[in-house]
Amino acid sequence: MGTLVVGYVPKPEGEAALRAGIAEARLRGSKVVVVSSHRGGAEFDGAKSEAAEAEMERVRAVLTDSGVEFDVRHLVRGFEPAEDLLSIAEANDAELIVIGLRRRSPVGKLVMGSNSQRVLLDAKCPVLSVKAV
Repeated sequence: MGTLVVGYVPKPEGEAALRAGIAEARLRGSKVVVVSSHRGGAEFDGAKSEAAEAEMERVRAVLTDSGVEFDVRHLVRGFEPAEDLLSIAEANDAELIVIGLRRRSPVGKLVMGSNSQRVLLDAKCPVLSVKAV
């Protein structure tokens, strides 16, 4: 059984990636590893941490209802999300990474960087990128 790694954020692009990852896992007979990565620090206080954990419980329920085999990794380690996603994909010998994309302005890309771009360029396996609808 192969493994798909899905990058998840609690936004429309994360939901699109989760749906696409479940659909691909069903087609391939693969396991899904959902990765939600937060940098942590003072801005990720108790309330935000609790909200994030509640969101991941909802994701677990969606995955359970889907019938696919899954694992959920909710990481707060201080790394960039792309770094966490790539390392988990490599550690699980992923056959595919699924990420959601959103439109950003050129200045937004410059100031904020682009985790999606890094995943697309540095992944050692194919990457499926999906837009939120």
